[in-house]
Amino acid sequence: MSSKFLTELSSDYKKLFETELGYDVIIYAGEEPNIKEIHAHSNILCIRSQYFSTAFSSEWAKKENGKFILRKQNISPHLFDIILRFIYCGNIELKNLQGPDVLKLLIAVNELNIQSLISHIQEYLIEHQTEFLQQNPTSILETVYQHETFTELWNFCLEKICEEPKILFDSEKFINLKAPYLELLLKRDDLNMKEIEIWNNLLKWCFNQQNVMNDPAKWNKEDITKIERSLQRYIPLIRFYDIEPTDFFYKVYCYKDILPQDLIHDLLEFHIVPNKKHEVNIPPSRKPNSKFEFDSTLIESKHISLFASWIDKKDSSYYNRKNIPYEFKLLYRSTRDGLNNSSFHKNCDNKGATIWIAKIQNSTQLIGGYNPLDWHGHAWKRTTDSFLFNFTDGKNISTALVKHININGADWAVFCDNSQGPQMGDLYCSNSNNWSYHGNDDYYPNLGIPKIFTVDEYEVFQVVKK
Repeated sequence: MSSKFLTELSSDYKKLFETELGYDVIIYAGEEPNIKEIHAHSNILCIRSQYFSTAFSSEWAKKENGKFILRKQNISPHLFDIILRFIYCGNIELKNLQGPDVLKLLIAVNELNIQSLISHIQEYLIEHQTEFLQQNPTSILETVYQHETFTELWNFCLEKICEEPKILFDSEKFINLKAPYLELLLKRDDLNMKEIEIWNNLLKWCFNQQNVMNDPAKWNKEDITKIERSLQRYIPLIRFYDIEPTDFFYKVYCYKDILPQDLIHDLLEFHIVPNKKHEVNIPPSRKPNSKFEFDSTLIESKHISLFASWIDKKDSSYYNRKNIPYEFKLLYRSTRDGLNNSSFHKNCDNKGATIWIAKIQNSTQLIGGYNPLDWHGHAWKRTTDSFLFNFTDGKNISTALVKHININGADWAVFCDNSQGPQMGDLYCSNSNNWSYHGNDDYYPNLGIPKIFTVDEYEVFQVVKK
């Protein structure tokens, strides 16, 4: 069937839903004071959802005056309307929903057993709502854990936390993490933390759970018993043999009263008699996934996803860490190679496309730009693919602002000269200490970068297509 006829069919079903002609289902969606009466057709609902088929074939859905009556207090009228429009028309629009509502919609379609949407909404959350997932790792883990069909989202959340453990372990919600989720994380071989940090966080969580002070000298027998019981299931999951001797002595051995005595004996022997052949089975070290590791002191892997998306001019469907099509190889770091323009050109000329990032002095602000061409030569170079960006708070990617070169200013997109640093449009680096930016919309629309500034450090990465 041609797309024209499918469009007409979808339009006709949309009219049927909106006009409510011949409806035989009344759904009360939401709860007081936000309840809405929604009308639908049982035949269409049954064909599109096993949930409705079961509801209408049993006494579960009551029938009054020839119409089925359903009450769904746990699904808001707005979300129910979105679901029914998908059932009737086969279309769904998610971009106007905030992250929490998308997650609620996923839970609702799972309950209504609309299988085709379960995977689709998970993919949308992973691709478009990464920041929301990062901001709420604990609550999202708990939500996803309760629904066994959310496997894609579950795997993403676990991998995300293992890649960047700080989003969970440094959050205020960590101390309230439920035991099964903590156990799952500690079992992971790719948890990207030093073992002593994992141990310290486990103790912090345990002491909060048991409401006990972190002071072994003040513990009584009851405190020790409570802590031992709380830690018992997690002790085998800590790779104690990967903890450095100094950290072991000051941060592990001081808790010897709550650790198995045979473990303490074996660890002491391991550190004191290093050349002895140890009979104990030492667990393998964790091996964090290095797929997205790169050498930078200014940015993190989350910035790389954005850069790749901007390079390919993706306005909304951003790359995630699994589908980034570029590698970012460090060419130049000012604190390593020298804060001068000759070092910049020595390391970055004739390397093709590059992206540079600079930290403005006495601030957390990061600025930078993408040059798809090269830094070699002595001339202005034309391109319509270059851009400048500004993170007002470098660690928070939600503060990002990016502007591609104005097409009318494309002849002045990039300037190359051995005496200049990374100059683009009216952003100048005449020498490594003095930078300036005029914000002329004829080149790169104004980004809120200071007119005159110095930088603490800047880095340049070669952008290589995988």
